[in-house]
Amino acid sequence: MSFFEEKNPEMDRYLETHASSEPEILKRLRKETFQKTTQPHMISGYQQGRLLTIISQMLRPVNILEIGTFTGYATLCLATGLSKEGKITTLDVNEDLAYLPRKYFSESEFSEQIYFKLQDAKNFLNETNEIFDLVFIDADKDNYAEYFRLIKPHTQSGSVVLFDNVLWYGKVLEENPKQRSTQVIKELNDLIAKDEDFENLILPLRDGVNFLRRK
Repeated sequence: MSFFEEKNPEMDRYLETHASSEPEILKRLRKETFQKTTQPHMISGYQQGRLLTIISQMLRPVNILEIGTFTGYATLCLATGLSKEGKITTLDVNEDLAYLPRKYFSESEFSEQIYFKLQDAKNFLNETNEIFDLVFIDADKDNYAEYFRLIKPHTQSGSVVLFDNVLWYGKVLEENPKQRSTQVIKELNDLIAKDEDFENLILPLRDGVNFLRRK
């Protein structure tokens, strides 16, 4: 949920009505996500989806990695910018929900370019030798700092990495957080800010997106 969606829904509606229109396949996917999942708020929002789409279309990436598929909304947004020979690998561990992203991936124009894997992301990153042009991470928050450490060797100059939920509903302002996820997200944001190999900016979009570019 976004800050404006909770605190100022009128502003949230204004932001949505002044963004480019949502493709029909994403409208259907968003609707079905709310109908058939118990935590539909986990879906990448409409505004965030537009951001991912624009970034991907600007970069024209050959190789994208997504950690945390959920129902595939962000996957389809990221896929729109793929070069003709490009691919997106998207990872999740929820077997019970896998039918939903598979359904929409098969319907999309990018069906041949999407590689959906039910695999732990840490294992994948330890096993692969691939270099990624664009990475979007929106999975288990307790592993965020570890994901950053593992993903760095798989980036190169110009690679873009995005971490979602880095404001954690404002909990990052807590000085001594008790919740482990809050502790890890604060650790992540500190690690990124101090890493001289990246330049970054936290965008206050929805629950915060840490936007990194490898120098």
